[in-house]
Amino acid sequence: MTIITTTRSVRLMRLGRIAYQAAWQRQRELAAARSGGGSDCLLLLEHPPTITLGNKADPAHVLFPAEDLARRGVEVVQSDRGGDVTYHGPGQIVGYPILKLGPLGLGAVDYVRRLEAVIMHTLADFGIAADRVAGLPGVWTADGSAKICAIGVKLSAGGISTHGFALNVAPNLADFDLIVPCGISGRAVTSMTQLLGRSLDRDAVAARLIAHFAAIFAVVLETE
Repeated sequence: MTIITTTRSVRLMRLGRIAYQAAWQRQRELAAARSGGGSDCLLLLEHPPTITLGNKADPAHVLFPAEDLARRGVEVVQSDRGGDVTYHGPGQIVGYPILKLGPLGLGAVDYVRRLEAVIMHTLADFGIAADRVAGLPGVWTADGSAKICAIGVKLSAGGISTHGFALNVAPNLADFDLIVPCGISGRAVTSMTQLLGRSLDRDAVAARLIAHFAAIFAVVLETE
């Protein structure tokens, strides 16, 4: 990874549980403000049950009709992030960094690698060994058999990031059976609680994630 030598301030915004469309609109507003000289931001939040399709998604990877999903209380949204089909729901920590990458000296690939590193270091703090899988963005168990964090981003023409990551702390893993997660068959989806066999304090996980984000991106996070 490229070494970042400057330290910048990033606004930390905790949005709680928020609908996907509302959070997406907030990202667009913040990205437009950043383009005009505003602040870099990190949004941390949780979504109600939502299936999102990235700009390379195969609709066939959503395994149930929209009517059935609506009856289950699951919204389906076509997103402009990269990647295929992803599920969001309660029990995840979702992070949307709104960063101008140029001043940080980052390109798209290095940026995604740093997001993966943030997650891997966070998991290590709780005794979970995780790794990358070549050609498959996101964070996986060390043996590559199960994904624990999905990553899908978008970079504007001005190099400003939107979208981000979804770390599975304690979601209902059965909900991932509604889709082919990230369009990948033959690999499972897991969570921190499943791997550890115990419940976790989500705030404690978020605190470690914030600390690693600050260290890996060489930024100072300022809480609103």
